[in-house]
Formats: sequence, structure tokens, C-alpha cells
Amino acid sequence: MLKKTRVAVLVSGGGTNLQALIDSRDRGELPNVEFALVVSSAADAYALTRAENAGIPSLVIERKGKKRETFTRLLCRALQDAEIDLVVFAGFMVILSPEFFETFENRAINVHPALIPSFCGEGYYGLHVHEEALAYGVKLTGATVHFATAVTDGGPIILQKSVEIEEGDTPETLQRRVMETCEWIILPQAVRLFSEGRLSVEGRIVRILEESK
Repeated sequence: MLKKTRVAVLVSGGGTNLQALIDSRDRGELPNVEFALVVSSAADAYALTRAENAGIPSLVIERKGKKRETFTRLLCRALQDAEIDLVVFAGFMVILSPEFFETFENRAINVHPALIPSFCGEGYYGLHVHEEALAYGVKLTGATVHFATAVTDGGPIILQKSVEIEEGDTPETLQRRVMETCEWIILPQAVRLFSEGRLSVEGRIVRILEESK
């Protein structure tokens, strides 16, 4: 039997992706995962309420008023103290210094609401991603889960899932559909694969290993 993977989820706002992970856990889809900590960069984030309702310990490290290096150091210390194996960025609106990515190399994942390398990088977050996708006229968009690195949205890709653009889509309707049909599916899948030791990183390529019998 595999040792449970201790997971920390980093949040800044509503925590819809956190809820998707909690729901997946509650359905028994993450048998090797223990959600050990939720860390918020804002004290008023609703994600903290979700964590409390789900029985997950939480911590607030306010970003406001701190240098990036100071915030990153405090975050790393909290994660190490909690003996975290995997860090999940779930709507975490903070840019961290390189120290974090060195400490958690190939042990931190992020979900992005587009098919990387499209509509990603500095400035591409939230509704703006979907505004740009619609303005460009793409026929497909979706979501990507990737290992987090110091390059924004630049880490090795773990999973992607696509969805068609529909006539009459607005940024808001597209955002919702990408969340429901892409993000909320592949983020728990990636966490499960990590917890089962089935992700092998070779440069930019992430190989998904067969499930051991």
C-alpha cells in the first residue's frame, strides 16, 4: 500500500478548483492523497471556508506588505513544516521567487485555463484568458495542468483537455465551461497520478507510467 501523499493547495480567492479536489476526494477518487494544508494569500478568501467545511487545516500568509522573497520564504517554511509532498496552485494570484521552485522542483503543479502554449504567461489569468481566446477566434480551448516553474505557465505539461468554442460564447460562459468540463476533471487526475508515482519528467516531456498491478 502506497504512503499517502501530503498535498497543500495554494489559493487566493473563491477556491472552485479546491472544491473540485475536495469533491474528488469525497467520491473516493484520490485514495492515496491527504489534503494536509490550504494556504491563502488573503484572509478573506472564500477558499478558507471551503477548507474548514472539508476539515482541512488552513493558514493565511498575507501577500500585502511583504517583499516577494520574504513571502516566498514564509511559504516554503510553512510547507516544509507540514511535510508537504505536492503543492497545488489553485487560483493562487502570487508570483513567487525562484527559491520556491528550487525547493519544490517537480513537486508543484498548476492548472491554467487554456491549452498551453496558447494564451499563457505573464498577464494571462482569470477572465482575460477567455477574452483573448474569443478575440483570436480559436475553435478549441481548454485547460492545462503542468509542473510549476519560475517561468509563468512554462513548466512541463502533465495533462490537457479541450472544449469547443460555441456560437454566442461570452468570456463568462466560456470560463464556466472550461472550469466544469476541463479544469475540474484534469486537476484531480494529475494529483492522483502524482500520488501513485506515475509521472516521469524527462526535460519538457512528462510521461505517464502504467499503473502498477
